[in-house]
Amino acid sequence: MRARVLAAAAAALAGAALAGCQPAGVDAAPAAAAPAAAPERAGTVPVRIIARVPENAGAIYIAANVEALGPWRADGLLMDGEGAQRTALIELPDGFELEFKLTGGAWDLEGTGPSGTVLPNFRHSVAADGENIVEVAIVDFKRPPEAYIADPAGSGVLGELIYWTDVQSAFLDQTRHVSVWLPPGYGEDADRRYPVIYMHDGQNLFDPRIANTGTDWGVDEAMMRNAGAGLHEAAIVVGVWSTSRRGYELSPWHGGPDYARMIVEEIKPRVDAQFRTRPDRASTFTMGSSMGGLISLYLVRAHPDVFSACGCVSTHVPLSPAMASEFLGLEPGGWPDAATPYLVQEARAGAELPADVRLYFDWGTTTLDASYGPVMETLRPWIEAQGLVAGETYAYRAFEGAPHNEAAWRERVHLQLAWLLGGIDPASAD
Repeated sequence: MRARVLAAAAAALAGAALAGCQPAGVDAAPAAAAPAAAPERAGTVPVRIIARVPENAGAIYIAANVEALGPWRADGLLMDGEGAQRTALIELPDGFELEFKLTGGAWDLEGTGPSGTVLPNFRHSVAADGENIVEVAIVDFKRPPEAYIADPAGSGVLGELIYWTDVQSAFLDQTRHVSVWLPPGYGEDADRRYPVIYMHDGQNLFDPRIANTGTDWGVDEAMMRNAGAGLHEAAIVVGVWSTSRRGYELSPWHGGPDYARMIVEEIKPRVDAQFRTRPDRASTFTMGSSMGGLISLYLVRAHPDVFSACGCVSTHVPLSPAMASEFLGLEPGGWPDAATPYLVQEARAGAELPADVRLYFDWGTTTLDASYGPVMETLRPWIEAQGLVAGETYAYRAFEGAPHNEAAWRERVHLQLAWLLGGIDPASAD
Protein backbone atom coordinates (compact mmCIF):
# COMPACT_ATOMS: atom_id res chain seq x y z
CA MET A 1 0.00 0.00 0.00
CA ARG A 2 1.57 3.25 -1.16
CA ALA A 3 2.22 5.81 1.59
CA ARG A 4 1.67 9.48 1.01
CA VAL A 5 4.54 11.56 2.34
CA LEU A 6 4.02 15.21 3.21
CA ALA A 7 6.64 17.58 4.61
CA ALA A 8 5.09 20.39 6.66
CA ALA A 9 5.86 23.06 9.22
CA ALA A 10 3.81 23.98 12.30
CA ALA A 11 0.53 25.76 11.53
CA ALA A 12 -0.86 29.07 12.65
CA LEU A 13 -4.08 28.40 14.58
CA ALA A 14 -5.88 31.69 14.15
CA GLY A 15 -7.55 30.95 10.82
CA ALA A 16 -8.72 27.53 11.98
CA ALA A 17 -10.28 28.87 15.17
CA LEU A 18 -12.14 31.61 13.32
CA ALA A 19 -13.52 28.87 11.07
CA GLY A 20 -14.67 26.84 14.08
CA CYS A 21 -12.07 24.03 14.23
CA GLN A 22 -11.15 23.62 17.89
CA PRO A 23 -8.63 21.46 19.75
CA ALA A 24 -10.12 18.68 21.86
CA GLY A 25 -9.29 15.24 23.25
CA VAL A 26 -8.60 11.88 21.62
CA ASP A 27 -10.19 8.46 21.80
CA ALA A 28 -8.12 5.28 21.70
CA ALA A 29 -8.36 3.00 18.65
CA PRO A 30 -7.75 -0.74 18.11
CA ALA A 31 -4.13 -1.79 17.83
CA ALA A 32 -2.60 -2.43 14.41
CA ALA A 33 0.66 -3.95 13.21
CA ALA A 34 3.50 -1.46 12.86
CA PRO A 35 4.45 -0.78 9.22
CA ALA A 36 7.96 -0.55 7.91
CA ALA A 37 9.74 2.71 8.64
CA ALA A 38 9.65 5.40 5.96
CA PRO A 39 12.64 7.50 4.93
CA GLU A 40 12.96 10.63 7.04
CA ARG A 41 13.45 14.10 5.54
CA ALA A 42 16.08 16.33 7.10
CA GLY A 43 14.71 18.07 10.19
CA THR A 44 11.43 16.17 10.20
CA VAL A 45 9.97 13.04 11.77
CA PRO A 46 7.68 10.63 9.87
CA VAL A 47 4.31 10.17 11.57
CA ARG A 48 2.13 7.28 10.38
CA ILE A 49 -1.62 7.47 10.89
CA ILE A 50 -3.61 4.23 10.77
CA ALA A 51 -7.38 4.57 10.72
CA ARG A 52 -10.06 1.92 11.22
CA VAL A 53 -13.16 3.03 9.31
CA PRO A 54 -16.46 1.51 8.14
CA GLU A 55 -15.84 -1.20 5.55
CA ASN A 56 -17.91 0.55 2.88
CA ALA A 57 -16.49 4.04 3.50
CA GLY A 58 -15.45 6.02 0.46
CA ALA A 59 -12.47 8.35 0.34
CA ILE A 60 -11.12 9.31 3.79
CA TYR A 61 -9.26 12.56 4.36
CA ILE A 62 -7.13 14.03 7.14
CA ALA A 63 -7.83 17.60 8.24
CA ALA A 64 -5.11 18.91 10.53
CA ASN A 65 -3.38 21.91 12.09
CA VAL A 66 -0.64 21.58 9.48
CA GLU A 67 0.11 24.57 7.28
CA ALA A 68 0.37 22.51 4.09
CA LEU A 69 -3.10 21.07 4.76
CA GLY A 70 -4.86 24.39 4.85
CA PRO A 71 -4.53 24.36 7.81
CA TRP A 72 -7.76 22.60 8.76
CA ARG A 73 -8.94 22.05 5.21
CA ALA A 74 -11.56 19.30 5.36
CA ASP A 75 -9.98 17.50 2.40
CA GLY A 76 -6.40 18.24 3.42
CA LEU A 77 -4.80 14.83 2.74
CA LEU A 78 -6.35 11.78 1.07
CA MET A 79 -5.53 8.60 2.98
CA ASP A 80 -4.33 5.47 1.17
CA GLY A 81 -6.22 2.21 1.01
CA GLU A 82 -9.71 0.82 0.67
CA GLY A 83 -12.02 -1.03 3.01
CA ALA A 84 -11.71 -0.94 6.79
CA GLN A 85 -8.11 0.30 7.13
CA ARG A 86 -6.59 3.51 5.74
CA THR A 87 -3.10 4.89 6.20
CA ALA A 88 -1.17 8.10 5.66
CA LEU A 89 2.38 9.26 6.32
CA ILE A 90 3.10 12.86 7.28
CA GLU A 91 6.53 14.33 8.01
CA LEU A 92 6.47 16.91 10.80
CA PRO A 93 9.01 18.79 12.92
CA ASP A 94 10.25 17.16 16.11
CA GLY A 95 8.13 18.44 19.01
CA PHE A 96 5.16 19.41 16.83
CA GLU A 97 1.77 19.01 18.53
CA LEU A 98 -0.34 17.38 15.84
CA GLU A 99 -4.13 17.67 15.97
CA PHE A 100 -6.32 16.16 13.28
CA LYS A 101 -9.73 14.83 12.32
CA LEU A 102 -10.96 12.31 9.76
CA THR A 103 -13.58 13.43 7.26
CA GLY A 104 -15.30 12.32 4.09
CA GLY A 105 -13.86 15.41 2.41
CA ALA A 106 -16.18 18.07 3.89
CA TRP A 107 -16.89 19.45 7.36
CA ASP A 108 -20.42 18.12 7.27
CA LEU A 109 -18.91 14.63 6.84
CA GLU A 110 -16.76 14.44 9.97
CA GLY A 111 -16.08 11.08 11.57
CA THR A 112 -18.28 10.14 14.53
CA GLY A 113 -17.96 7.81 17.50
CA PRO A 114 -20.29 5.16 18.96
CA SER A 115 -22.70 7.79 20.33
CA GLY A 116 -23.18 9.33 16.90
CA THR A 117 -21.47 12.58 17.88
CA VAL A 118 -18.47 14.16 16.19
CA LEU A 119 -15.24 13.00 17.73
CA PRO A 120 -12.87 15.52 19.35
CA ASN A 121 -9.56 16.20 17.65
CA PHE A 122 -7.07 13.34 17.64
CA ARG A 123 -3.71 14.41 19.06
CA HIS A 124 -0.11 13.26 18.87
CA SER A 125 3.10 14.80 20.19
CA VAL A 126 5.80 14.26 17.57
CA ALA A 127 9.05 12.98 19.12
CA ALA A 128 12.15 11.96 17.18
CA ASP A 129 13.05 9.40 19.85
CA GLY A 130 9.51 8.01 20.22
CA GLU A 131 7.05 5.82 18.35
CA ASN A 132 5.18 8.05 15.93
CA ILE A 133 2.33 5.73 14.99
CA VAL A 134 -1.17 7.06 15.64
CA GLU A 135 -4.00 4.52 15.56
CA VAL A 136 -7.55 5.89 15.48
CA ALA A 137 -11.05 4.67 14.66
CA ILE A 138 -14.34 6.13 13.51
CA VAL A 139 -17.70 4.37 13.58
CA ASP A 140 -19.58 6.45 11.01
CA PHE A 141 -19.81 9.89 9.51
CA LYS A 142 -21.86 12.86 10.57
CA ARG A 143 -25.29 12.99 9.02
CA PRO A 144 -26.78 16.16 7.49
CA PRO A 145 -28.11 18.55 10.16
CA GLU A 146 -31.65 18.05 8.86
CA ALA A 147 -31.58 14.47 10.15
CA TYR A 148 -30.94 15.69 13.69
CA ILE A 149 -33.35 18.61 13.37
CA ALA A 150 -36.08 16.07 12.63
CA ASP A 151 -35.22 14.30 15.90
CA PRO A 152 -34.86 17.03 18.56
CA ALA A 153 -35.59 14.55 21.37
CA GLY A 154 -32.50 12.60 20.35
CA SER A 155 -30.37 15.52 21.51
CA GLY A 156 -31.25 14.71 25.13
CA VAL A 157 -32.11 18.37 25.68
CA LEU A 158 -33.92 19.48 28.82
CA GLY A 159 -37.12 21.32 27.96
CA GLU A 160 -38.25 21.73 24.36
CA LEU A 161 -36.14 22.47 21.29
CA ILE A 162 -37.93 24.04 18.31
CA TYR A 163 -36.31 24.59 14.92
CA TRP A 164 -37.07 27.18 12.30
CA THR A 165 -35.37 25.95 9.13
CA ASP A 166 -34.02 27.92 6.18
CA VAL A 167 -35.01 31.29 7.60
CA GLN A 168 -34.71 34.01 4.98
CA SER A 169 -33.68 37.60 5.60
CA ALA A 170 -34.11 40.83 3.69
CA PHE A 171 -30.67 41.89 4.95
CA LEU A 172 -28.47 38.85 4.26
CA ASP A 173 -28.20 36.60 1.23
CA GLN A 174 -27.99 33.20 2.90
CA THR A 175 -30.77 31.37 4.70
CA ARG A 176 -30.08 29.84 8.10
CA HIS A 177 -31.67 27.70 10.78
CA VAL A 178 -32.76 29.12 14.12
CA SER A 179 -33.08 27.08 17.33
CA VAL A 180 -35.55 28.17 19.99
CA TRP A 181 -35.18 26.53 23.40
CA LEU A 182 -38.07 26.62 25.86
CA PRO A 183 -37.28 25.78 29.51
CA PRO A 184 -38.94 22.82 31.26
CA GLY A 185 -42.35 23.90 32.52
CA TYR A 186 -42.93 26.42 29.75
CA GLY A 187 -46.21 24.74 28.81
CA GLU A 188 -47.52 24.49 32.37
CA ASP A 189 -48.23 28.14 33.16
CA ALA A 190 -49.96 30.08 30.40
CA ASP A 191 -49.48 33.37 32.25
CA ARG A 192 -45.75 33.17 32.82
CA ARG A 193 -43.46 35.20 30.57
CA TYR A 194 -39.72 34.76 30.09
CA PRO A 195 -36.62 36.83 29.40
CA VAL A 196 -34.81 35.95 26.17
CA ILE A 197 -31.13 35.47 25.31
CA TYR A 198 -30.17 35.71 21.62
CA MET A 199 -27.07 33.60 20.98
CA HIS A 200 -24.89 33.10 17.92
CA ASP A 201 -23.48 29.91 16.36
CA GLY A 202 -26.79 28.38 17.42
CA GLN A 203 -25.87 24.93 16.07
CA ASN A 204 -23.37 24.53 18.92
CA LEU A 205 -25.64 25.22 21.89
CA PHE A 206 -27.83 22.18 22.59
CA ASP A 207 -27.17 19.10 20.45
CA PRO A 208 -23.75 17.39 20.42
CA ARG A 209 -24.73 15.56 17.23
CA ILE A 210 -24.88 18.90 15.41
CA ALA A 211 -22.20 20.87 17.28
CA ASN A 212 -19.09 21.60 15.23
CA THR A 213 -16.70 19.83 17.59
CA GLY A 214 -19.05 17.16 18.95
CA THR A 215 -19.42 19.09 22.21
CA ASP A 216 -22.35 21.44 22.71
CA TRP A 217 -22.43 24.31 25.20
CA GLY A 218 -25.00 22.55 27.39
CA VAL A 219 -26.95 25.81 27.76
CA ASP A 220 -30.10 23.94 28.79
CA GLU A 221 -28.32 22.05 31.57
CA ALA A 222 -26.49 25.11 32.90
CA MET A 223 -29.67 27.20 32.79
CA MET A 224 -31.66 24.71 34.83
CA ARG A 225 -28.83 24.10 37.34
CA ASN A 226 -28.64 27.83 38.00
CA ALA A 227 -32.41 28.19 38.18
CA GLY A 228 -32.66 25.21 40.53
CA ALA A 229 -30.06 26.82 42.79
CA GLY A 230 -32.10 30.03 42.90
CA LEU A 231 -29.47 32.12 41.08
CA HIS A 232 -31.89 33.41 38.46
CA GLU A 233 -35.05 32.54 36.58
CA ALA A 234 -34.98 30.41 33.44
CA ALA A 235 -34.94 32.20 30.09
CA ILE A 236 -35.86 31.33 26.53
CA VAL A 237 -32.74 30.96 24.37
CA VAL A 238 -32.75 31.73 20.65
CA GLY A 239 -29.77 30.26 18.79
CA VAL A 240 -29.07 31.85 15.40
CA TRP A 241 -27.06 29.39 13.31
CA SER A 242 -23.98 30.53 11.45
CA THR A 243 -23.51 30.09 7.71
CA SER A 244 -20.55 29.69 5.38
CA ARG A 245 -20.21 33.49 5.58
CA ARG A 246 -19.80 33.44 9.36
CA GLY A 247 -16.77 35.72 9.43
CA TYR A 248 -18.45 38.37 7.29
CA GLU A 249 -21.77 38.20 9.12
CA LEU A 250 -20.36 38.32 12.64
CA SER A 251 -17.80 41.05 12.01
CA PRO A 252 -19.21 44.41 13.16
CA TRP A 253 -17.00 46.10 10.53
CA HIS A 254 -18.35 44.07 7.63
CA GLY A 255 -21.71 42.27 7.51
CA GLY A 256 -22.41 42.59 11.23
CA PRO A 257 -24.77 45.58 10.96
CA ASP A 258 -27.00 43.64 8.54
CA TYR A 259 -26.84 40.53 10.73
CA ALA A 260 -27.91 42.70 13.67
CA ARG A 261 -30.84 44.08 11.70
CA MET A 262 -31.92 40.53 10.89
CA ILE A 263 -32.11 39.74 14.61
CA VAL A 264 -33.68 43.02 15.70
CA GLU A 265 -36.16 43.53 12.83
CA GLU A 266 -36.98 39.97 11.77
CA ILE A 267 -36.11 37.26 14.31
CA LYS A 268 -36.98 39.06 17.56
CA PRO A 269 -40.44 40.18 16.42
CA ARG A 270 -41.21 36.61 15.35
CA VAL A 271 -40.01 35.23 18.68
CA ASP A 272 -42.03 37.78 20.65
CA ALA A 273 -45.14 36.99 18.59
CA GLN A 274 -44.87 33.22 18.86
CA PHE A 275 -43.67 32.73 22.45
CA ARG A 276 -44.46 34.20 25.87
CA THR A 277 -41.53 36.57 26.13
CA ARG A 278 -40.90 39.75 28.05
CA PRO A 279 -39.90 41.87 25.06
CA ASP A 280 -38.55 44.88 26.97
CA ARG A 281 -34.81 45.68 26.85
CA ALA A 282 -34.32 44.85 30.52
CA SER A 283 -35.30 41.24 29.70
CA THR A 284 -33.43 40.93 26.38
CA PHE A 285 -29.79 39.82 26.19
CA THR A 286 -27.25 38.56 23.67
CA MET A 287 -24.28 36.25 23.99
CA GLY A 288 -21.68 34.50 21.85
CA SER A 289 -18.10 33.31 21.62
CA SER A 290 -15.13 34.35 19.49
CA MET A 291 -16.59 36.27 16.53
CA GLY A 292 -19.94 35.78 18.28
CA GLY A 293 -18.57 37.83 21.17
CA LEU A 294 -17.76 40.70 18.83
CA ILE A 295 -21.26 40.77 17.37
CA SER A 296 -22.77 40.53 20.87
CA LEU A 297 -20.89 43.65 21.94
CA TYR A 298 -21.95 45.35 18.71
CA LEU A 299 -25.63 44.54 19.32
CA VAL A 300 -25.52 46.26 22.71
CA ARG A 301 -23.63 49.24 21.29
CA ALA A 302 -25.77 49.67 18.16
CA HIS A 303 -29.13 48.64 19.61
CA PRO A 304 -29.13 49.60 23.31
CA ASP A 305 -32.87 50.18 23.08
CA VAL A 306 -33.28 46.42 22.43
CA PHE A 307 -30.48 44.73 24.41
CA SER A 308 -29.53 45.63 27.98
CA ALA A 309 -26.55 43.29 28.43
CA CYS A 310 -24.18 41.08 26.47
CA GLY A 311 -22.03 38.05 27.19
CA CYS A 312 -18.74 38.22 25.26
CA VAL A 313 -17.05 34.83 25.65
CA SER A 314 -13.49 34.30 24.39
CA THR A 315 -14.13 37.30 22.20
CA HIS A 316 -11.85 37.69 19.20
CA VAL A 317 -10.79 41.18 20.22
CA PRO A 318 -7.49 40.99 18.26
CA LEU A 319 -9.43 41.15 14.98
CA SER A 320 -7.78 43.83 12.87
CA PRO A 321 -8.09 44.93 9.24
CA ALA A 322 -5.05 42.85 8.35
CA MET A 323 -6.38 39.77 10.14
CA ALA A 324 -9.81 40.15 8.56
CA SER A 325 -8.18 40.26 5.14
CA GLU A 326 -5.73 37.39 5.71
CA PHE A 327 -7.91 34.87 7.54
CA LEU A 328 -11.47 35.82 6.57
CA GLY A 329 -10.93 37.15 3.06
CA LEU A 330 -12.66 40.41 3.95
CA GLU A 331 -11.90 43.90 2.71
CA PRO A 332 -9.67 45.65 5.29
CA GLY A 333 -11.32 49.04 4.66
CA GLY A 334 -9.75 52.44 5.10
CA TRP A 335 -8.56 52.09 8.69
CA PRO A 336 -5.44 54.09 9.59
CA ASP A 337 -3.59 51.10 11.07
CA ALA A 338 -4.11 47.68 9.47
CA ALA A 339 -2.37 45.80 12.28
CA THR A 340 -4.18 47.35 15.28
CA PRO A 341 -7.45 45.68 16.37
CA TYR A 342 -10.62 47.40 15.26
CA LEU A 343 -11.89 47.84 18.83
CA VAL A 344 -8.62 49.42 19.97
CA GLN A 345 -8.72 51.88 17.07
CA GLU A 346 -12.32 52.75 17.89
CA ALA A 347 -11.49 53.29 21.56
CA ARG A 348 -8.56 55.55 20.69
CA ALA A 349 -10.83 57.51 18.35
CA GLY A 350 -13.19 58.28 21.22
CA ALA A 351 -15.95 55.73 20.67
CA GLU A 352 -18.53 55.67 23.44
CA LEU A 353 -20.53 52.91 25.07
CA PRO A 354 -24.28 53.38 25.61
CA ALA A 355 -25.46 54.32 29.07
CA ASP A 356 -27.15 51.72 31.25
CA VAL A 357 -25.72 48.57 29.66
CA ARG A 358 -23.96 45.63 31.30
CA LEU A 359 -21.03 43.85 29.68
CA TYR A 360 -19.49 40.43 30.33
CA PHE A 361 -15.98 39.55 29.10
CA ASP A 362 -14.02 36.35 29.67
CA TRP A 363 -11.19 34.47 27.98
CA GLY A 364 -8.84 31.55 28.48
CA THR A 365 -5.06 31.59 28.51
CA THR A 366 -4.13 28.89 25.98
CA THR A 367 -4.48 28.33 22.22
CA LEU A 368 -6.08 31.30 20.47
CA ASP A 369 -7.35 32.74 23.75
CA ALA A 370 -3.76 33.40 24.83
CA SER A 371 -3.78 36.48 22.58
CA TYR A 372 -6.94 37.94 24.10
CA GLY A 373 -5.76 39.03 27.55
CA PRO A 374 -3.35 41.74 26.38
CA VAL A 375 -5.98 43.31 24.12
CA MET A 376 -8.58 43.20 26.89
CA GLU A 377 -6.13 44.99 29.21
CA THR A 378 -5.76 47.67 26.53
CA LEU A 379 -9.54 48.06 26.29
CA ARG A 380 -10.24 48.02 30.03
CA PRO A 381 -9.36 51.69 30.71
CA TRP A 382 -11.66 52.70 27.84
CA ILE A 383 -14.51 50.70 29.42
CA GLU A 384 -13.96 52.13 32.89
CA ALA A 385 -13.52 55.70 31.62
CA GLN A 386 -17.17 55.60 30.61
CA GLY A 387 -18.37 54.86 34.10
CA LEU A 388 -18.67 51.08 34.05
CA VAL A 389 -17.61 49.42 37.30
CA ALA A 390 -16.01 45.97 37.48
CA GLY A 391 -18.27 43.47 39.20
CA GLU A 392 -21.27 45.78 38.93
CA THR A 393 -21.84 46.91 35.38
CA TYR A 394 -19.14 44.91 33.65
CA ALA A 395 -17.63 41.50 34.34
CA TYR A 396 -14.03 40.68 33.49
CA ARG A 397 -12.36 37.33 34.11
CA ALA A 398 -9.56 35.18 32.70
CA PHE A 399 -9.73 31.39 33.04
CA GLU A 400 -6.27 29.97 33.52
CA GLY A 401 -5.49 27.08 31.19
CA ALA A 402 -8.77 27.31 29.27
CA PRO A 403 -8.51 26.89 25.47
CA HIS A 404 -10.63 28.28 22.65
CA ASN A 405 -13.33 25.66 22.11
CA GLU A 406 -16.86 24.58 22.96
CA ALA A 407 -15.72 22.25 25.73
CA ALA A 408 -14.12 25.19 27.57
CA TRP A 409 -17.18 27.38 27.07
CA ARG A 410 -19.42 24.59 28.32
CA GLU A 411 -17.40 24.52 31.54
CA ARG A 412 -18.21 28.14 32.36
CA VAL A 413 -21.47 28.96 30.56
CA HIS A 414 -23.26 28.87 33.93
CA LEU A 415 -21.23 31.93 34.97
CA GLN A 416 -22.23 33.88 31.88
CA LEU A 417 -25.90 33.04 32.44
CA ALA A 418 -25.63 34.02 36.12
CA TRP A 419 -24.23 37.41 35.12
CA LEU A 420 -26.79 38.15 32.42
CA LEU A 421 -29.86 36.90 34.27
CA GLY A 422 -28.86 37.31 37.91
CA GLY A 423 -26.20 40.02 37.93
CA ILE A 424 -23.75 37.68 39.70
CA ASP A 425 -20.10 38.67 39.23
CA PRO A 426 -18.11 35.73 37.77
CA ALA A 427 -15.00 36.95 39.57
CA SER A 428 -16.59 35.88 42.86
CA ALA A 429 -18.14 32.64 41.57
CA ASP A 430 -16.92 29.21 40.44
